[in-house]
Amino acid sequence: MRTVTKDTLNKVGETVMLMGWVDVRRDHGKLIFIDLRDRWGIAQVVFSPKNNELLKIADKLRSEWVIKIDGVVKERPEGMQNADILTGKTEIEATRLEILAEAKTPPFDVSGDGREIDEELRLKYRYLDLRRSRLQKNIFLRDKFLNLTREYLRKEDFIEIETPMLTKSTPEGSRDFVVPSRIYSGKFYALPQSPQQYKQLLMAAGFERYFQIARAMRDEDTRADRALEHTQIDLEMSFVEQNDVMNLVEGLVTSVVEKLGYGVYQKPFPIFSCQEAIKKFGADKFDIREKKEPNVLGFAWVKDFPVFEKDENGNLTYSHNPFTAPKPEEVEKLMDGRNLEKLVSLQYDLVLNGYEVGGGGIRINKAEVLEKIFEVLGHSKEKIHREFGHMLEAFKYGAPPHGGIALGLDRLIMILTGETAIREVVAFPLTGDGRDPMMNSPSELSAGQLKELHIKVEKQKEK
Repeated sequence: MRTVTKDTLNKVGETVMLMGWVDVRRDHGKLIFIDLRDRWGIAQVVFSPKNNELLKIADKLRSEWVIKIDGVVKERPEGMQNADILTGKTEIEATRLEILAEAKTPPFDVSGDGREIDEELRLKYRYLDLRRSRLQKNIFLRDKFLNLTREYLRKEDFIEIETPMLTKSTPEGSRDFVVPSRIYSGKFYALPQSPQQYKQLLMAAGFERYFQIARAMRDEDTRADRALEHTQIDLEMSFVEQNDVMNLVEGLVTSVVEKLGYGVYQKPFPIFSCQEAIKKFGADKFDIREKKEPNVLGFAWVKDFPVFEKDENGNLTYSHNPFTAPKPEEVEKLMDGRNLEKLVSLQYDLVLNGYEVGGGGIRINKAEVLEKIFEVLGHSKEKIHREFGHMLEAFKYGAPPHGGIALGLDRLIMILTGETAIREVVAFPLTGDGRDPMMNSPSELSAGQLKELHIKVEKQKEK
């Protein structure tokens, strides 16, 4: 039965079987040492002249070869212990060695930090890059964060529901990724920018408390803290007001980060209006911490955002998304078309250490109000009913007051790990310019595929 590296600490004097990769090989003449690496850590293995045949096989080993070792766990001699690794007080005296897979010399060192290596090269060989301990720690932290989130939300009576990946365009503020339909020639699906409409429909369906670890795709310009696809912790609640959602989310993130060993700078989280934040910090995302301690998290809420704002052409557009409700006292003004630029919404954002990490709000649950929002945005009645008729119809059958939030998981983990780009906390990210050099995507389709989809590609003429 296999033993993993971390469990060798409790097996001194016992014979164990380890499997993993050769991290480092050191030849000391009559003795050969290797550091065997698995996902739990590193164990030192010793090959001695007691078994000359075994020593000859060990002499062939190179970095990243995959091996199986049988051996006896022993305490390291005094003065030879390694305090830098978990198993630094023990070593395995090998009695048997099996080479499971040889490996080419990697194009870069996977034992180091890796930050100095060209991004293109790292992502081309991402499966090698992911072997380094820094990235594995990031991915494991991500997993722990999600597990703790699920535990907390289930205790709060939330149900996890998956929403479709093939849907239609939604007004989320970014361009959609579109998917052509083979069956319905000339028609397209869109990949979801968020589960926004579906989760509101789930509230109309009576589920009351929903959450999902959702993938979201947005065809937007990439940056260090933003990518073409990301993961969000998405939740929605019925029969709630603004404070109910904010208190639930505050309890959730506080519980999770404290269990992960982080401190929270201020509890309860301070709350700023949008205007107060801009006046005090110069922006609506900011860092409340006076001292920027790495393991201390400065959460804060920002609310009282305007319902509308003007775009570059001077036309009204929505401040966050069109489904956010105005404050109750503002609804009459909206319906009358009065003071539209001054209307205040029930939107709230969660900020952390200078980043926005979540956005949510109390939603519109009345058909006439939602329809009015789209009219103000310049949509014709025909377009409104064509694109959002399903929402308007659902609200006419009795939709409860509801609200929620979407927390950006990638950005949260980036902050917790002290990384400067979300690519460092995602297993298989795209490059900064939106490519995957490992899979060579985006890629062209074959002539047969294009014909089946009834698509003709016209290549841009060189100027």
